[in-house]
Amino acid sequence: MRLRAVLFDMDGTLLDTAPDFIAICQAMLAERGFAPVADKLIRDEISGGAKAMVSAAFALSPNEPEFEALRLEFLERYQKDCAVYSKLFDGMAELLADIEKAKLIWGVVTNKPVRYAQPIMEQLGLAERSAVLICPDHVTKSKPDPEPLLLACKMLDLDPASVLFVGDDLRDIESGRDAGTRTAAVRYGYIHPHDNPNHWGADVVVDHPLELRKVLDNALCGC
Repeated sequence: MRLRAVLFDMDGTLLDTAPDFIAICQAMLAERGFAPVADKLIRDEISGGAKAMVSAAFALSPNEPEFEALRLEFLERYQKDCAVYSKLFDGMAELLADIEKAKLIWGVVTNKPVRYAQPIMEQLGLAERSAVLICPDHVTKSKPDPEPLLLACKMLDLDPASVLFVGDDLRDIESGRDAGTRTAAVRYGYIHPHDNPNHWGADVVVDHPLELRKVLDNALCGC
């Protein structure tokens, strides 16, 4: 079936949102008189959400009594400053232009709550270009469940088999596979050091957004 749309995970796939997460963690540490931690320590935990990042930055177990207050402060700060440093990954602007030039639809399916995802898309000028934005707020089960992708396909009136879903986490590939879409795993995203995209069962694995150009060309010509 000919490709009709490309859907992206947000953090670590479409957008490099790590700089905002890192800036918030480092600011929280500095205000408490702690030395900064290596940026990579935070970046490696992004896929685990606020809990994992705060735990890594402060070297605290979530069971510690002071942990929950730190997590809530992190989220409050992120609500205010979720798109200060976030940007498209290198090569992604060109890829989106290629997708639009080919008259394909593109959109976002993310586990990031809409209160963060929507402002980021708007501030980066992507909201009006994206055909759909599916967040946990819109479904009963988030990725790795197929429900978010099935909803996106339904809203776009597309057969899942005509959709390519691109992600940087095993749950993205599982969600796409179970929904019936084609899948692409990216190595440039927020992948835990002990994880390996080659083992996720994606249809294709790429190191850079522009490598998806060949994937799109093959899908469009039916190769």
